[in-house]
Amino acid sequence: MYVSALVNLYTRDIEAGLHFYRDLLGFAETFRTPAEGVPEHVELQLNGFTIGLGTVEAASRVHGVEAAPGSPAMVLVVWTENVDAAFDELVAAGVPALQPPHNTGNSNRNALLRDPDGNLVEIVAKTA
Repeated sequence: MYVSALVNLYTRDIEAGLHFYRDLLGFAETFRTPAEGVPEHVELQLNGFTIGLGTVEAASRVHGVEAAPGSPAMVLVVWTENVDAAFDELVAAGVPALQPPHNTGNSNRNALLRDPDGNLVEIVAKTA
């Protein structure tokens, strides 16, 4: 009955969101509309996981939703091989950090950052 799913994040600045998810985190763009000019919806994929970025204007026009990006109702978790190196690279690129890398139990090392709209993004790796 159901065939696939994705998480759609609403954004105030889709170009900044694309830079963060595509250019800094390595997601690959798989779809955008409109195809020309500034998009109002883009889908990106990383190892089979898909996220969408949709503008707050499109959310209002298409769905009647007044989106509030950055409200901490969720966190997007992205696994990496080296949290410390990834964290340093993201912070050097200007990504706002909330929590530096730290051990959290279960052999995990985590760090917490914010995307350009203030949504929480947690990067995680297994420790040796």
